[in-house]
Amino acid sequence: MFFPVLLLLVGFGILIKGADFLVNGASSAAKKYGISNLAIGLTVVAFGTSMPELIVSLLSALDGKNDASFGNVIGSNNFNLLFILGIAGLIYPLVVQRNTVKYEIPLSLLAAGILFVLVNDTLLWGTPPFTEGSATYQGILSRFDSIVLLLFFGLFILYIYRTMRNSSDLDEGEPIKLYSTPISIGMVIIGLAMLIGGGELVVDNAIEIARRYGLSEKLIGLTILAAGTSLPELATSCVAAYRKNTDIAIGNVVGSNIFNIFFILGITGVIHPVPYNAAMNFDLQVLAASTILLQIFMFTLNSRKLDRWEAFLMLIAYFAYTAYLISTD
Repeated sequence: MFFPVLLLLVGFGILIKGADFLVNGASSAAKKYGISNLAIGLTVVAFGTSMPELIVSLLSALDGKNDASFGNVIGSNNFNLLFILGIAGLIYPLVVQRNTVKYEIPLSLLAAGILFVLVNDTLLWGTPPFTEGSATYQGILSRFDSIVLLLFFGLFILYIYRTMRNSSDLDEGEPIKLYSTPISIGMVIIGLAMLIGGGELVVDNAIEIARRYGLSEKLIGLTILAAGTSLPELATSCVAAYRKNTDIAIGNVVGSNIFNIFFILGITGVIHPVPYNAAMNFDLQVLAASTILLQIFMFTLNSRKLDRWEAFLMLIAYFAYTAYLISTD
């Protein structure tokens, strides 16, 4: 049992470092061609930090581990909202911009709602359940459904671009370190290779652990895979909260949740349609409830602010949710 756990941890480490190599190499190459820090942040960095979730969900789907594929994304979103914002909000109360409360949090709720409608074929449209292997499914994320998700993702990117274009600090941000072109290309290639290799290690060993302990792929996806692939978001939000960059701390989480559903599941489903287990409707409902809770907290006491006591409640909610998952698996 020691080696699967060790290889799982090694896989997470390779995934995170691979994303780092990819982001740094691609950012350097983009900067050499005169692309602004803003454009790089909205594309290369955003895509790079979400690559762990994309690789794990895609490899899980290709390997026929459908519950792990959906569980990784839905679980990551619940982890982001309840655990990461809980920790970050305890470090420092999180104040956000008006647009986040008015548009971005509702959009993340809409993303969960759209996913629910697209994958619940039996519940909503009366489509007969079907069997794949030894499992019975009540819906599927088809290529058409995935294109719908990607269209919404395109609208989200357009919204971000228009919002940031109207900002007065378009070119502010972390300085980008420049490398020579061969080194930049090499970093991108190495980063991609590490992402694929690390993703294989994570998926294979997470499933091995699940089998040895009699745990379901669904539970592993919603907990271990979700937490592991959300480590970049956890680090970003906690550091931002510590430095009192609170809008980054909460914007990173909300944006990541929208990104995960629209882009990651969109890409995954276009490449390989993924059967959906209706048992995950509960987890989607938890995601929707958590998003609504965050929106409510933005209007209590201090407007547009997540206070420490509210962050603590979100953290307690995550532990209660995880305990429920384990007890019912």
